[in-house]
Amino acid sequence: MSEKASLLSIYKLLPQTNCGECGEANCMAYASKLLERQKNPEDCKPMFKGTKYKKNLIKLIELISPPIREILIGIGETTVKIGGKEVLYRHQLTFHNPTVIAIDVSDTMNAEEIRSRCIFTEKFSIIKMGEELKLNMIAIRSASGDPERFASCAKLVSEICRLPLILCSLDSNVLKAALEIESVSVQRPLLYAANKDNWMELGELAKRYNCPIVASSHNNLDMLISIVSTLESMGIRDIVLDPGALLEGGQIKDTINNLVMLRRAGLNKVKSTRYPLLCIPAAVWAIENNDKALTSYRESIIASLLINKFADIIIMHTLDMWALLPVITLKYGIYTDPRKPVSVDAGLTQFGIVDEKSPVLLTTNFALTYYTVANDIEASKLNCFLITADTGGLAVEVGVAGGQLTAAGINEIMKSSDVTSKVKHKRIVIPGRAARLKGEIEDVTGWEVMIGPQDSSEIKTFLTKHWEEK
Repeated sequence: MSEKASLLSIYKLLPQTNCGECGEANCMAYASKLLERQKNPEDCKPMFKGTKYKKNLIKLIELISPPIREILIGIGETTVKIGGKEVLYRHQLTFHNPTVIAIDVSDTMNAEEIRSRCIFTEKFSIIKMGEELKLNMIAIRSASGDPERFASCAKLVSEICRLPLILCSLDSNVLKAALEIESVSVQRPLLYAANKDNWMELGELAKRYNCPIVASSHNNLDMLISIVSTLESMGIRDIVLDPGALLEGGQIKDTINNLVMLRRAGLNKVKSTRYPLLCIPAAVWAIENNDKALTSYRESIIASLLINKFADIIIMHTLDMWALLPVITLKYGIYTDPRKPVSVDAGLTQFGIVDEKSPVLLTTNFALTYYTVANDIEASKLNCFLITADTGGLAVEVGVAGGQLTAAGINEIMKSSDVTSKVKHKRIVIPGRAARLKGEIEDVTGWEVMIGPQDSSEIKTFLTKHWEEK
């Protein structure tokens, strides 16, 4: 697209009838949702009636389509989306489609090891600030070079777990053997990888089985773009770029530079570069695997670097929790909306076995604050109520200073949660950092306010000393 998408440029292409069929109050509101990728062109029913808006519809789709192509891999609920990027830096606009993390298995592993790695990957789940962090794909490597053995491995993986697959081999006969198995091909796996020697054979496989494909060239971007251009001429549109992973010594800077150059070129709509990026930090295991802990550590650091520098898919080998957790947490942090604080729902939460005498505590709905307080309460095995006030996702001190944490707001959430029917007393413990609100809260709610500690880890000590005295 020659024009950058903006609220006004999108609005100009809409019918401007304010009919409301899209579910929004007017066309301007709908344009805003399109810009934020919360609505689709299909939601505007008038544009699909007759031919009156056909040209505008084509322009609209082109205008709002992200420069980096969005590609779907897999089927059903576990389908992953990659690409769809519009900006280089997250402060410019929210990043969409978080980096996909795949765990590899090899066809030289025994069935039990393959099964164990697949089950670990599929069941991996960590809740962090209310979000579930997961692993996303299985990459099957042909280490044996034997088509029959690779096909058997791919069949086993497809039967064990439902995660999308990456089939990794440079031999088209090996990939074909796996794709001939219905339980594998039906999952629409990503084929890795077409290079300067095998692009025609792998391109034909991608077309025949309707699979996305990786174009790969080791540290040669001109060759990579040439391969992509050739695949495009075959009618293939779902392509992923692999510039190679140089991980030894100071060479990793070349890997990072290649990723940055490809992403910049893609966002500037340079031909044959507007595709998602793939990298393989697992390649470090082929370089140094004498000390497994050290190699896992190095793989974790490299994976983090690659996520920071625009990799849309990474393939990892380690299953060490301490190595995977920082990578997944980093991904979560990068792909949150920088314009919106991470928050939880306001309301009333019960901890332990509560009764009419149980203490009532207050916090805000900033996710980090809430989960810190909640974890400290659970760790102390306290029986209490926790009121979570809506501060727009701001912490206690910031909410007080900015006027988001107010006596009126606290009174409203106390009424809506009906806490008065659950306890017979009228006492509430507020955070120490909200002490200045004590008098105002007492005036508005009619409750006695106790000023609690500034650190939630001291709640148990505070309640033991002060609540029981009352």
